[in-house]
Amino acid sequence: MEPGCVEPGEFRAPPLEGASDGGPPNFRWYCLDHVRAFNARYNYFNGMTADEIHHAQRPLAGWERETRAFATAGGDRAPRWSDFSDPLDAIAARFRREVAPERSDGKPLSGQDRESLRVLGLAADADRTGLRKRYSDLVRRYHPDRNGGDRSHEAILQKVIAAYQQLRQAPAFM
Repeated sequence: MEPGCVEPGEFRAPPLEGASDGGPPNFRWYCLDHVRAFNARYNYFNGMTADEIHHAQRPLAGWERETRAFATAGGDRAPRWSDFSDPLDAIAARFRREVAPERSDGKPLSGQDRESLRVLGLAADADRTGLRKRYSDLVRRYHPDRNGGDRSHEAILQKVIAAYQQLRQAPAFM
């Protein structure tokens, strides 16, 4: 509390200089007007050398150590949050991603490649010949000229064409 101020000290400011007696820190408590004045003149870097200031302002400052929630107390013991029981798999299921099977030739597939394969109805292990054959079948099925001028499948045809154009240039089909 600021000397002479009659307002209640509701806002906490950093502790007074010097170590506490082992208990909680000796915070300063100010009214709104005085905490604003304190914040206006407070300098975190006061008393630091240029090297200490540079070290404190690094982009990764503070990320070097584990937080208490993830730190292991006994070395081998798992953190407390790992003991949480999730019998319905309600939380873990949200973060689990289904991984589609990879290709047998080891060529990587991007997310866009997988989506295009899904549009064409092909497996992840399809080859370039299978890709062309499936594309031809789908174009014949959805093209208005093959359906008596019916343009109701035009949106599907556009997706098929875009998927084929994307896949034929993908590294997995080169």
